[in-house]
Amino acid sequence: MHGIVPSLNTPFDVSGALDLVSLSKLVEHTVKTGCGGMLGLAVAGEHGTLNYPEKIRFVNEVVKQNQGRIPFICSVTSNTFNETLDLTRAATAAGVDGICVQIPTSFSLEEKLSFLDELEKESPGILMVQDLDWSSGGLSLEEILILYQKIEKFKWIKIETLHAGPKYSAVTEATEQGLKVCGGWAVTQLMDAMSRSVDAFIPTGLETIYVAIYDAYQAREEQRARTLFESILPILNFSNQHVDISIRFFKNLRVREGLFASDYCRSPSAVFDPVQSQEAKHATSRAMQLLSDLN
Repeated sequence: MHGIVPSLNTPFDVSGALDLVSLSKLVEHTVKTGCGGMLGLAVAGEHGTLNYPEKIRFVNEVVKQNQGRIPFICSVTSNTFNETLDLTRAATAAGVDGICVQIPTSFSLEEKLSFLDELEKESPGILMVQDLDWSSGGLSLEEILILYQKIEKFKWIKIETLHAGPKYSAVTEATEQGLKVCGGWAVTQLMDAMSRSVDAFIPTGLETIYVAIYDAYQAREEQRARTLFESILPILNFSNQHVDISIRFFKNLRVREGLFASDYCRSPSAVFDPVQSQEAKHATSRAMQLLSDLN
């Protein structure tokens, strides 16, 4: 797994039901645009609004459509440990390549170790920890090192904290590149992340452009990578003002791309006010033009 590993939106039909046809199109799109993997049932996928049977249907559809072409990581974060464990078992049985999970922030170090140890027994080969903290530094470097040393399958960490860039470097150096590092919400610092040699980056949407940026950077065409990256900054400035705005915006874009039949969002706050609606139109038009230019 490497490069661009997008977090998949979860498509719903106009009534709010899970739309497996659109999901299948999204998986095919993700593979064909050259992504190095994909993450499902995460924050961008509105995982908190899906019930357990819907999550299982989602996982089975992605595995079926993907056919093992690129790594598929399933987020198993849930409100209860029992559901997290059940989803881990089901995802492993379905054939996912890895799981991603948030550790409850209230846990002591011993509880965090026990939490991951139980999941490791049921997980596939990759156990990714989502180090998510919107307002602070998240897991300490010391905690990460101990978890890495004690949990064999803990091979990836998704860092989404304040000062994410320096943390990428600190984790990479401390584990001697043994723990694979990826970023997500800090996509507006993508150039910074690539210069720190992150192993993967997990944005949402705009896959064609992100892959082109990543490929150009890897080919040492830094100026082309930077020019492409700067072309999407006005879009990200709008979409990344809040996670629910991001979900709403990229679902609208999925419809324009012909991937989703509906832009229905279950998150009640995933709505635009009148001014945001106008700004979203400008950002969507820019995105569609950039995608057209690359195709």
